[in-house]
Amino acid sequence: MSLFRNFSIAIATAGCVIATTTQANASITLEYEGDIGRPANFAAGETPFTPGTLAIPQGVAVQEETGNVFVANDVTDQIQVFDSQGNYLQGIGGTGSGPGQSDGQSAIAFEPNTGNLYAGDVNNNRINVFDPQGNYVNSIAQGQFSGLIEGRPFFGPSGIVFDNKGNGYVGDYSSDRILKFNSSSGEVTGSIGSSGTTPGQFQGPSGIAVRSDGNLVVTDQFNNRIQVVSPEGDALLTFGKEGTGEGEFNQPIDVEVDEKDNLYVTDSINSRVQVFDKNGNFLSAFGEPARDANGNVVPPLSLGAPSPYGDPLDLEPGKFNWTAGSDLKDGKLYVGDFFQGRVQVLDVVDSSSSSAEVPEPSAFLGVAVLGAGVAAVKLKKVMGNG
Repeated sequence: MSLFRNFSIAIATAGCVIATTTQANASITLEYEGDIGRPANFAAGETPFTPGTLAIPQGVAVQEETGNVFVANDVTDQIQVFDSQGNYLQGIGGTGSGPGQSDGQSAIAFEPNTGNLYAGDVNNNRINVFDPQGNYVNSIAQGQFSGLIEGRPFFGPSGIVFDNKGNGYVGDYSSDRILKFNSSSGEVTGSIGSSGTTPGQFQGPSGIAVRSDGNLVVTDQFNNRIQVVSPEGDALLTFGKEGTGEGEFNQPIDVEVDEKDNLYVTDSINSRVQVFDKNGNFLSAFGEPARDANGNVVPPLSLGAPSPYGDPLDLEPGKFNWTAGSDLKDGKLYVGDFFQGRVQVLDVVDSSSSSAEVPEPSAFLGVAVLGAGVAAVKLKKVMGNG
């Protein structure tokens, strides 16, 4: 697979930039380093509630000060905490509607000024806030998110991110918009986007990242594309379509941005991560679907169904059963392996050349797996009764 692609930039209506095909001399690849967490070993008497095991890792966030890895474990409604070597440290929260409890985990993110952890709480229709030690602080944006609608398997808060101006952004998944809130008060101060397929509209905004210029990168899940929009909602860039080829997606879930504004997209059902430069030019891809002994792609595991891997799961590096929430920290990309109960840690190898950067057009103004939420809730309820 070539890491060099010819791209050009075409200006669409309303000043939106569509990535098509100009010379870019960049090379970023991902290499498997290890795992954080593991699935339960049922043969040994474990369940998804066994400390240190993961089931449906919905969101991932790495703590700046400690390097500890926080994982939103949807089935148990807990945030599991591991050190950088993968050793289990503690669990935060649990099932319920009381302070610090949750009913359906989604994205998690650290607020950079306070170090507090913000965690989406789907069925309680809110975001829970914890201090850096995992103590409950408060809940914000209560009642601000739309409920389940026909044709959508998930609802509630999705991606969460913060800019350097004290603003937070969170996806209101089933309303196809992004809510802007004050990170200090928690007050919702505006919204971005609406439902649709034109640039600036969304169908399932699931992951959000902030570029160095303050503009937002959004995974537009059911439109199978990536969009860059301004904080005011102006559409600046859109790229991608449904498919399995380079630059194509099957329900992209989350996105991270590095210091050069390169993009790392978890391409969920394609079970891979795709890397793009800031203009949407494809750079590389990592990962492939897990397969059984006959070479068939393994479908998402369901409770009670026989596992083709045996018990415990026979996990292979770089093979995913859907990629999910992610985080990028200190040259490492942490990717939730949704139906295999782990977070795969990938090294980012950057051998980019600075001699052939694609010029930006003058009109270029700067610029959680959610689809299985219902199944995860059902799985959680059954396991919780055991």
